[in-house]
Amino acid sequence: MADATSKKRGGILDAIEWVGNKLPDPAFLFLIGAVLVMVASHFAAPSLPDGYRVGWTEVGNALGKVDEHVSHVERPKRDAAGQVVKDEDGKTVYERLKFEVPTGPDDEVLTGPNGSPMAYLAIEGAEGPDRFVTDEAGAPIDFAKRGWAVFSKEPVKETDEAGEETMRLVPTGRVTFATSLLTSEGLYFCLSSMESNFLGFAPLGVVLLGMLGIGVTEKTGLIAALLKLFTKVVPQNFLTPAMVFIGIMSSLATDAGYVVLPPLAAAIYLAAGRSPLVGIAAVFAGVSAGFNANLLITSLEPLMAELTQEGAQLVDPTRQVAATANWWFLIASTFVITGAGWLTTALFIERRLEKKSPDEGGPDHSAAALAKAENELTAAELKGVMWSGMTLLVFVVVALAMSLIPGGPLHGLDGIFPRWVAVVVPLMFFGFLLPGLVFGMCVGNVRSTKDAAKHMIDSMAGMAPIIVLAFFAGQFVAYFGETNLGEMLAFSGGAWLFEQQLSPMVLIVAFILLTMVFNMFVGSMSAKYTLFAPIFVPMFMLIGIRPELTQIAYRIGDSVTNIITPLNAYLVIILVFMQKYAPKSGMGTLIAMMFPYTIVFAIIWTILLLIWVSLGIPLGMGDPGTV
Repeated sequence: MADATSKKRGGILDAIEWVGNKLPDPAFLFLIGAVLVMVASHFAAPSLPDGYRVGWTEVGNALGKVDEHVSHVERPKRDAAGQVVKDEDGKTVYERLKFEVPTGPDDEVLTGPNGSPMAYLAIEGAEGPDRFVTDEAGAPIDFAKRGWAVFSKEPVKETDEAGEETMRLVPTGRVTFATSLLTSEGLYFCLSSMESNFLGFAPLGVVLLGMLGIGVTEKTGLIAALLKLFTKVVPQNFLTPAMVFIGIMSSLATDAGYVVLPPLAAAIYLAAGRSPLVGIAAVFAGVSAGFNANLLITSLEPLMAELTQEGAQLVDPTRQVAATANWWFLIASTFVITGAGWLTTALFIERRLEKKSPDEGGPDHSAAALAKAENELTAAELKGVMWSGMTLLVFVVVALAMSLIPGGPLHGLDGIFPRWVAVVVPLMFFGFLLPGLVFGMCVGNVRSTKDAAKHMIDSMAGMAPIIVLAFFAGQFVAYFGETNLGEMLAFSGGAWLFEQQLSPMVLIVAFILLTMVFNMFVGSMSAKYTLFAPIFVPMFMLIGIRPELTQIAYRIGDSVTNIITPLNAYLVIILVFMQKYAPKSGMGTLIAMMFPYTIVFAIIWTILLLIWVSLGIPLGMGDPGTV
């Protein structure tokens, strides 16, 4: 029956799923992606003379953190006799070369035959004509022709004869080249960083520590007991909007929602006789595609405001951007995206999944019947829920005291964020572990420390697929960042968009679309905005678009494609949760399931913004409220 049903299905989503699932296992898909990045970096990298190499330098970004890499070229240093200089360990000493974009007498940028700005290599600290790297004829070498060169540009304000202000992009002199990973140094990076790429893969620690606590609540039966209560309290008709809304609000705890909510949502839907994959889809759409909406001010607000303000002050040094400048719009977005998620789930996701068999992720009515038969809480379970709730309350009070009382370990700021934000995952671990252990003691399945340890070990056993995926995904993400390809794509796209000379409203829509596209290549929200803000914020200011509007447009574009980009590190985690109920599901299944949310959210959220702007309503507290 399952085969007959599958033959009748069709459409774009089934095609996406079929093609996606024909791809290799996700772990090896990331391995293939890493290899492709290495090959692409080699073809994009400059062709350097023998002995030259591409190096990189760590510099501070807009937040004062040293994590931005700038590429440059080095060559062996030679003494007056022309011999290569060695250090005391016998290693070759390299001298750094810098890229220079030459200008003419009127400061116009000189270009080569192809119309691109020239990029000459010059020895740092040297002066005169001899500072340039030359060919055999003694002419400076234009390295823009020797690979893919991206010239960093900054907006410059100009006033024409009529007194009107205009703006053009001017090269800053910084030229970014791709770094090849197929050179001796590149291959050394791949090997030497393999361990750190794996252990430093962002979601790995979050997932393992989070699931260590969640696993105890599951193994002791606390989650099952809470699900029984949840299904009694929340009407079936409002289950989906509740999941989307909870997912959106989870951004208060940064990335914790990715780990905590999907398995809970799947269990709730399974018990309700509905596809567990629908629960995962609804809550994942809220957590990830709705990441930039919330009813409250989150830790994202000061981060975004700081980056936006620094970009705005390139045009107006006195310009301030409040952390609450998008608040009203974010509140409205929370309800609109909740409704959009509910609509998308009902019209596209659940209709499609309810036709599938249980092993494909469809409803499992036998499991639902069993759940209903066991839906009544026993006296021991009621006692356990009560005492675990009291335990959680005490833990929350202690955590609040540590955060609010001066001198407490969580009081004050860690950089621009409250201290508790930096430890939200350990707090989540204890917030699940302690109530879970108390519940187990009440119902009798935790009688000793051995029982508690066994529950933790059993929960970790299920994390093996995530660990394997994390190894390969970590290599892919690290390689992509090391090659500079993401940064180069961002700069190129920004310059192209500026040159289109669009009207403000059309430009805002185009910026949302551009952000959506580049979110497929550069996953980190802050990393992308660190690149985008100094370009787009001042650029848009000079054509009448205020910084607060640029910021919210970016946030829309950044959110809606989070659920389909392979560079979202948590995508592989969601896939593992899915495979618990649909063992044969692959990346195609996941992307096909989430793709409708991307389309619907992008359309509805953009329309909401355009209506909001056309009505002249301030985006939040501190927003001037004009285009």
